[in-house]
Amino acid sequence: MTFAELKLSPNLLSAIEKSGYTTPTPIQAQAIPVVLAGQDLIASAQTGTGKTAAFMLPAIHKLAEKPIGPGKGPRVLVLTPTRELATQVNEATRKYGTGQRLKTVSILGGMPYPVQNRMLSGWVDILVATPGRLIDHMERGRIDFSRLEMLILDEADRMLDMGFIDDVERIVAATPATRQTLLFSATMEGDIARLAQRILKNPQRVAIAAQTARHENIEQRLHFVDDLGHKNKLLRHLLGAESVNQAIVFTATKLAADQLASELHQDGHAVAALHGDMKQGQRNRTLQGLRRGDVQVLVATDVAARGIDVSGISHVINFDLPKVPEDYVHRIGRTGRAGAKGVALSLVAHRDAHLLQRIQRFANIRIPVHVVEGLEPKVKAFPIDRKPGGKKWSGPKKSGFGAQQKRSFSNDSRKPANAGAGNGGGWKKAANF
Repeated sequence: MTFAELKLSPNLLSAIEKSGYTTPTPIQAQAIPVVLAGQDLIASAQTGTGKTAAFMLPAIHKLAEKPIGPGKGPRVLVLTPTRELATQVNEATRKYGTGQRLKTVSILGGMPYPVQNRMLSGWVDILVATPGRLIDHMERGRIDFSRLEMLILDEADRMLDMGFIDDVERIVAATPATRQTLLFSATMEGDIARLAQRILKNPQRVAIAAQTARHENIEQRLHFVDDLGHKNKLLRHLLGAESVNQAIVFTATKLAADQLASELHQDGHAVAALHGDMKQGQRNRTLQGLRRGDVQVLVATDVAARGIDVSGISHVINFDLPKVPEDYVHRIGRTGRAGAKGVALSLVAHRDAHLLQRIQRFANIRIPVHVVEGLEPKVKAFPIDRKPGGKKWSGPKKSGFGAQQKRSFSNDSRKPANAGAGNGGGWKKAANF
């Protein structure tokens, strides 16, 4: 199938061609005709499947085909759980809307209110927003939904996980009953299913690559660690491999992200931190540096697990395991984008055994255990799960990283500091992954 067969407008087809896309992904091929037909939609799709284009291409098509009614309020509203995802959707919308007379505005936390007030004072076609900030503007009477034709909930499961259910319900209630509603989520159970039942009308259902589907193009590895010092040494060894183009290192807290980024910066890595306490301008500059290749190691909390689409990310390292199993899937999905190969590594201490068990059961996988010569854990590896048939795991595999790096790394001091892109001169090389 081609995009032309989906009966999109010539301007859209031209923008798609300029973007380098040739054929629609499965979610695009199935969702676009449903949206163009004006039906409500429930779509279950894994991150990285092209879902942004699946809802934004037909939305732009419909706006361009229909005359603009009176008023200034948005005709399409896209709700996203995080600022990063909102920024990504906004950028994609501008790219797909090339040649169209459409105005796109993004409203999200971290941006100055006066700037957003100016953007909302004029006419708006497409509004991309995070729930909390949108509610703020609604309470101040700055949002008019009288023209709204389409409501899109992107990664609705994540919005509910983050506690936005009441905000989402309130926003939905403020929109016209005549709207077309699209709900995209990795899972379709529990609260998500109940929300969909309340806000959608006779929806069509599309399911592509379930949340628990394997990432066939991502090699997943597990490394046991004895303590924080062992974990730090192993991390530095892994980041020194020649095969690392760009890496995202995930930590559990904002403070840990700043501390670890500072230490890696001192080691000579071109590194930056990304977390929720940073101002939006800071976050945008960090992501731009990542896309340009100026940042080779991004140390982040789960705020970056969704919404980052950078093809150069070759490795994801879970310095800390996520507490929510779904977040593991979204974290490792930052690598192996657009069919490329990727590597996902998890550094696991004994106290994290329960988190690892939950991840493996949720994703229906068994992550192979590896060790690095010279950095073997002193404590015997604990059983994670059993193979089918009741057999226990075999021992950890030797990983071909080569000898341990000669440099020793001190873990006596973990001082918080503002970490930005380093000088790039100390990007160390080691054995291949």
